[in-house]
Amino acid sequence: MYAIRLHEFGPPENLRYEEVEDPMAAPGQVRIAVRAAGVHLLDTAVQAGDAEGLPFPLPDLPVTPGREVAGVVDQVGEGVDESWLGRRVVTHLGLVNAGYAELAVREVDALFPVPDGLDFGAAVAMVGTGRTALAIHHIGAVTPDDVVLVTAAAGGIGLLLVQAARQAGATVVGVAGGEAKVERVRAAGADVAVDYSTPGWSKEVRDALGGRDVTVVFDGVGGGPGREAFDLLGYGGRVLLFGWSAGSMTELTTKDLFDKMLQVTVALGTRLVNVPGGLRAMQEKALAEAAAGRLVPAVQSYPLAEAARAHTDLLARATVGKVVLVPGT
Repeated sequence: MYAIRLHEFGPPENLRYEEVEDPMAAPGQVRIAVRAAGVHLLDTAVQAGDAEGLPFPLPDLPVTPGREVAGVVDQVGEGVDESWLGRRVVTHLGLVNAGYAELAVREVDALFPVPDGLDFGAAVAMVGTGRTALAIHHIGAVTPDDVVLVTAAAGGIGLLLVQAARQAGATVVGVAGGEAKVERVRAAGADVAVDYSTPGWSKEVRDALGGRDVTVVFDGVGGGPGREAFDLLGYGGRVLLFGWSAGSMTELTTKDLFDKMLQVTVALGTRLVNVPGGLRAMQEKALAEAAAGRLVPAVQSYPLAEAARAHTDLLARATVGKVVLVPGT
């Protein structure tokens, strides 16, 4: 089979498209003929060898990156019911577990059937990004009285948070970089969509809200945009931090919190795992919501052989929604 291999940490160009030995399903596992493989920002940190940007140790090299895949079961290991053969499935592989490949193996208990009518790219988006978005939204406890601001609202998580907050009845502000992304956020249902790459964007938000305060900020960007979003919160508001794609975390002080009696939650790690039913329940819900058309993930696809370009575009914030790699294209 062909897979993406990383032999040396460094720029995206270090991701090589190579022919490697086919994996075999071990007892209790299935092998999946991959139709879509998810790309995550953490994969770019692995590629770069950025240990500080990872919540887990750097892997030994060489390695095939990849955290989630969808495809068709083409082999079952000992002890696995043969009825799995030919089934459309999706799974989260773990931290760094060889998803950028034409074939992948996974324990049968970790599989989810892909619902009828849902394509492989959307399934990949929902099993990883979708579960995270729903967990963050659950922790945020959004109500119809809320005014929700989502940073990086054209990203994979951001677009789903916009949709989930709208379904909860909240007024939603989505901010993204560039007019094309702003239009995508508006199409996803945001009441207010603003380009935060332009000076004075926070005033534009204030004017659009007509005096209403932001009550909830979902921030996966950090840095200057994260701080500017934080400053839009009214008295008693709450902010959920789940990333820093700008390269640095949103800087806050205890005085910031006391001045407006704000609540700050880091919606990562154990906070996500400890949602009711755990992450598996959120994965099942995410797939069901997408199959029903209530949540529609945006997916941007690249050929598997062009993983380096996918990483480059993701790092440059030139992508919309969930990035996936497609073998055989």
